Amino acid sequence: MSNHNHDKCIEAALIEATNICVARNTRFTPLRKKVLELVWSGHNPVTAYELLDMLSDAGRKRVAPPTIYRALDFLIEEGFVHRLESLNAFIGCPDPAHKHHGHFLICRKCRTVTEVKDDALQKNITRAANDLGYSCENNMLEIMGLCHNCKKHSNS
Repeated sequence: MSNHNHDKCIEAALIEATNICVARNTRFTPLRKKVLELVWSGHNPVTAYELLDMLSDAGRKRVAPPTIYRALDFLIEEGFVHRLESLNAFIGCPDPAHKHHGHFLICRKCRTVTEVKDDALQKNITRAANDLGYSCENNMLEIMGLCHNCKKHSNS
């Protein structure tokens, strides 16, 4: 990731979110935009309380927890962020224009999260659920393990 320009990454996420909100006629308020920017400020998951602290550090007056949760609910509904249940944290979605279920690999050591886009996996989950008489409403999949870097360093 040495060639990764994180400022461009954040800028692209904000531009795409703005365009999607215009197309869907939804309100992308300054607070929602700032929360999305903060979620994208790292590629690691961030909790609501970490976001509250970051907002305070950004010179804003203290935002109440319900306000941040309303902003996050909007961002989730629009597909701009995913909520990782196992970490009670949030991560930016790299493909917000297409509604999808999130499947994630989460490093238990460094908390790096990678979203897996695999249509065959989605179809297999849906088929397995249907075969057992279930209907899928939310089939987010979170797999804990070690990322390549942490695995490499733990073997040395």
